[in-house]
Order: sequence, then C-alpha cells, then structure tokens
Amino acid sequence: YFVKVAWAWTFLLLLPFIGVTTYQVARSKFLYGPTKSVLIVLRRLSALLVGTAVWYLCTGLFIYVENLTGMCSTSSELSEPRRLYANKQDCHQEKGIWNGFDISGHCFLLSYCALMIVEEMSVLEGLSVDQNSRLRVVINGLFVALCFLTVIWVFMFLCTAVYFHDFSQKLLGVLIGLTAWYGTYRFWYLKPFSPGLPLPRITSSSKKYSYSR
Repeated sequence: YFVKVAWAWTFLLLLPFIGVTTYQVARSKFLYGPTKSVLIVLRRLSALLVGTAVWYLCTGLFIYVENLTGMCSTSSELSEPRRLYANKQDCHQEKGIWNGFDISGHCFLLSYCALMIVEEMSVLEGLSVDQNSRLRVVINGLFVALCFLTVIWVFMFLCTAVYFHDFSQKLLGVLIGLTAWYGTYRFWYLKPFSPGLPLPRITSSSKKYSYSR
C-alpha cells in the first residue's frame, strides 16, 4: 500500500523543498525581489502539477490497457452460462481472476519519482545558506527525508522487479517512467513556457532559457 501512494509521499516532501530552496536561491543568488521570487517559486511548483498529471494519465492508461486485453476466469459451475465481464473490478466482485496485460505501475511510478527527486535536489548546487540559520536546518531535514525516500523507492523497485509482474510488463512500466522524466526535465522544462529546471542548473547550462530579473 505504501508504494501505491508513492506519488503522495513524493509530492508532500518536494512541495516544501522546492518552495524553500527556490525562494532562497532567487533571493540570494539572483538578488530578486520578494514578488519576483514568489512568482518563480510558483512556476517551479507547477512541476508538481505536471507530475500529478503524468501520474494520473499513466495510471489511467494502465488500467484501460489491462481491461482491454483481459478476460475473467471464475470457478463457476459448468452448467452455468459463461458470463462476460467488462473490467477487472466486476471480475473481482464475482471472486474471479482477471488475466490481462498489467503494465507495472510500480515500476513506472517508482522510477519516475526517484528521478524527479534527484532532479529537484540538484538545486542545492547553487544554494548558499548560513550554517547557523534555522533555514539550513529545515533544508537539511528535507534533504535527508528525500534521500531516505529515494532509498525506499529504489528498494521497492528492486522488490517489484524480482517478485512481481512479467518482464515485458516491468520493462514497459520503466520505459514509460523514463519517457515521462526525459520528456519533462530533458525537453519541455528547457523551454520558456514550462515549470523550468532548478535555478542554478538552468542558468549554468543554457542562458537562452535562463530566468530574467
């Protein structure tokens, strides 16, 4: 069950981390004013909305594919007429077993969440905070929590890879997760009309799409 809500855990930890670090970098490194800094924070936080949309659309697609390709096996008597089931839920209500192509949602979600956390933590490369400040304690706490969460996601990913799903189902789930990550952080987020990359990376790697004062 913990893995099923993986995006919720990732969202809850990345939300304050992105907000605090982006605001601090905007104020200290780029010397933006409060209003400009808040706008940049909101822009970067929209990456979480994109991630939520990716999670929702992909999981919906997985369910659709499984329902489309599956059929229900029940232990009904031979004399009873064979019943057709429209989806997995109806089959389970009759205590049947649904056999369909079940793309690994765990492999998709865990790989996508882990990659997203790593991408967002790269903002620390350009972050400068007083060692004795409370803000540093908060950021360090969030950093440790995100690292711990990433370790859990990697461990759960390995467990899924060993014990659950067919190879093709796991492979397709991972490929979709990698595609979602690459399509956002390596393509779309480089464009002006996007949530953008963490601030230090976007300014050091591509001045064309850097944030303006």
